[in-house]
Amino acid sequence: QVQLVESGGGLVQPGGSLRLSCAASGNIFSIYAMSWYRQAPGKQRELVATFTGGGTTTYADSVKGRFTISRDNAKNTMYLQMNSLKPEDTAVYYCNARQAATTYWGQGTQVTVSS
Repeated sequence: QVQLVESGGGLVQPGGSLRLSCAASGNIFSIYAMSWYRQAPGKQRELVATFTGGGTTTYADSVKGRFTISRDNAKNTMYLQMNSLKPEDTAVYYCNARQAATTYWGQGTQVTVSS
């Protein structure tokens, strides 16, 4: 089992920045990919960014150049640095980890971009 806990969400003005954190615990050694997803009201959950075990990172076109995914292996924590935030980035952001055939989710953290 893997437990994921997100933090760092909040209210920010357009153009502002936030950094989300995802702390992983439990049987984390065989996780091969971790990702950030988001879900806006009335919309499907969408993939924002992924970090694979080989160190490869991928981003949704809508966040390229603005968001950066990273990790601190010593702290078992993944981050999402979000810059130049737009109102359309408003959503609940979820941490996701994949381990063999199992997918784990965190509880989500709300990000609201509004003036």
